[in-house]
Amino acid sequence: MNDRSDVLVFGVEESAHSRLLQGLRELGGVASANSVAEALNLLSRREAPSLCLMGNDSAGMELMLEAQGLMNQFPEGILLIDEQEEILWFNAQARQILGCEEQAHPGRLFEIWPDAQLVGPDFCPVNSVLATGKQSRTRVRVSDHTFYDLTVSEVVIGPDGGQPLLLATLRDTSEENLQQQKLTAIYQAGLDLGDLKPDEVADLSTLDRIELLKSKLLGYIQDLLEFETVEIRVIDQTTGVLKPLLAFGMDPTAAQRELFVSPEGNGVTGFVAATGRSYLCEDTEKDPLYIVGATGARSSLTVPLIHNEQVLGTFNVESFRPGAFSPTDLQYLELFCREVSVALNTLDLLVAEKAVAIEANAKKVLCEVADPVDEMLNDATWIFEKFSDQDPQVHERLQRILRNTQEIREVIRQVGASVIRESGGDYLKKQSHPQLAGKRVLVMDKERDIRHSAHELLEQFDVIIETARDGEQAIRMARTFHYDAVIADIKPPDIKGSELYSRLREMHQHLPIILMTGFGWDAEHTVVKCRPLGLKTILYKPFILNQVLKALTEAVAPNAGSGGILF
Repeated sequence: MNDRSDVLVFGVEESAHSRLLQGLRELGGVASANSVAEALNLLSRREAPSLCLMGNDSAGMELMLEAQGLMNQFPEGILLIDEQEEILWFNAQARQILGCEEQAHPGRLFEIWPDAQLVGPDFCPVNSVLATGKQSRTRVRVSDHTFYDLTVSEVVIGPDGGQPLLLATLRDTSEENLQQQKLTAIYQAGLDLGDLKPDEVADLSTLDRIELLKSKLLGYIQDLLEFETVEIRVIDQTTGVLKPLLAFGMDPTAAQRELFVSPEGNGVTGFVAATGRSYLCEDTEKDPLYIVGATGARSSLTVPLIHNEQVLGTFNVESFRPGAFSPTDLQYLELFCREVSVALNTLDLLVAEKAVAIEANAKKVLCEVADPVDEMLNDATWIFEKFSDQDPQVHERLQRILRNTQEIREVIRQVGASVIRESGGDYLKKQSHPQLAGKRVLVMDKERDIRHSAHELLEQFDVIIETARDGEQAIRMARTFHYDAVIADIKPPDIKGSELYSRLREMHQHLPIILMTGFGWDAEHTVVKCRPLGLKTILYKPFILNQVLKALTEAVAPNAGSGGILF
């Protein structure tokens, strides 16, 4: 009698078939199994039985399923392994995954699968199952683009307590894992797109930062999204023009084509910008909205760039194959466009921040130079009145000094506006008062804070402010320069307020003069004395902006002066 078992008896009751079993045993070559694990173990031997007798219980039915080859129809790889990870049996799918030839004993699982790397969460799944008796699940990486989920479970052992057996399944999760990797990469790309280091913010101009963003975008579009042709446009919120930001693979004429935010006549890009909805063009030859972008393109996908419910621009990709883009491509591109929108908004915020800082610095400089310039004008007018008649050359040079001194503030204002425009801050909202812009106003008050406040409040509306500390300075300034209005304190430190008013009125009969006072007793009765001379308006200190603007508007609206020096 040899060691080979020609007959496997499984799930057969001894009492019901005792005579049959006794006869088989007398012939020799009979092996019995009391569980699925024992039966599979015997069937996996090199000299496996050629005949299997089974009873009618459920265990026999399970073995019949295996014997019929149904396990080979499962999409997952199925393996039976022992505690040493030795493969006792596997189905056709597992054999294909492992790359093994059909044989009884292929070897240990991870020895015949050398490229496999456990990436967690369980790095010893077999030991975990043996130790805890609970199912273990982990991920296996075979290559950059191939991943499997490995699930290991314990197989119930028969009553004789044979060696532990484990059932392992391999499910291909490559597509799921690659999708997750791509989503993670898109998220990381978004962090990188909006990541500007302090030195980049400080040292790079607006155009340099845009070029840096474009280079990052181009890298991610080619390496991560792997698109053939791309065009990104941003909306000029003032004009509605879709300005080209980045394009590659596009026809040069198409890249420079003027497009507007409109659902009609501006192609898919204009439609997407107007509606804020993504648009998938399956076949460019049959889509009436499509305008040629890349020569020979057969399909396109266009997604809006939206931030805080505002459309900032569009992201258009094209392919030379019809129907090249799937819903998954749309999902990836929409996610990527969210990150691009955040990056573009960050650039806009940096531009706005820089422009605001420049504007604030320009205002600060104007305020700081206001007093010295006013002092220079006051001194220059005094010298002009004393000595200009003595020598024609002195007269000419003093005129030049007065003009140049007056221009100092205007030059500072123009330089500040120019730098703001160059920094991309044209869209900053500027205070506007058309009736007062360009008007020249003389303010007389002995208190520096009041004079400074006049500069700070009114120059933001492009009102030209010059100040004097006392009545005599104000009279000289009014005699030398043209003003559209004068605002004077009722208590000059050197002369009476009524005298100041009357002398100004004698020089300029129609010059609007506004008196201002603090909350106190007017012992000189200046207001009463000036009413018959034409006084109409009184202001109270400190200035209240709306009241000052209203008083000046009523005063200067009928009198549009040209400014300059009176000679």
